[in-house]
Amino acid sequence: MMLNMYKFNSRIRYSELDSEGKLSLEALLDYFQDCSTFHSEDIGVGLAYLAKRNLAWVLSAWQINVVRYPDLGEQVVIGTLPYEFKGFMGCRNFLMETEDGEPLAYANTIWTLMNMIEMRPVRVTEEMVKAYVLEEKLPMNYAPRKIAVPDKAGIEKENMEVKYHHLDTNNHVNNGQYIRISMEYLPEKFAIKQMRAE
Repeated sequence: MMLNMYKFNSRIRYSELDSEGKLSLEALLDYFQDCSTFHSEDIGVGLAYLAKRNLAWVLSAWQINVVRYPDLGEQVVIGTLPYEFKGFMGCRNFLMETEDGEPLAYANTIWTLMNMIEMRPVRVTEEMVKAYVLEEKLPMNYAPRKIAVPDKAGIEKENMEVKYHHLDTNNHVNNGQYIRISMEYLPEKFAIKQMRAE
């Protein structure tokens, strides 16, 4: 079901496993994030292009659905497609499948293009609009744009100190790191089949 996606092949590594011997959710996020980075690099609007213009894509929202987590050594195909630009926003789908086309996980993401000097959103450049070929979005149940906060706002936990290793090339806490930090507060062996972050 890879459609007309940008994609790359990989194999599940030991370093990507959770305590159950399956690909971890954090590693799945890394695969998706790497796929979008490879795509941007390959079409000429990657990190160097953005840095020269003091721009960065900042992830605003994730919706990830997991069908099953792959095992150690399993061959996988990771794909991505951009499907919409609106002002300073960009939307992108992701998919991880086996080599035989069995869907393992899929995702929807919303990104904001930021001017990193002025720290404000800016419109997507014409070069980017021309470089990214917009495709039909994946058939999936799309969650509402905003995550509704429950009446009972949760349980306050101890603070987490941001360390240097949490930072990415934008000197911000990477979105995958936010998920890693959040997962520290889940009960042991908590099975995640869908994850949303904003």
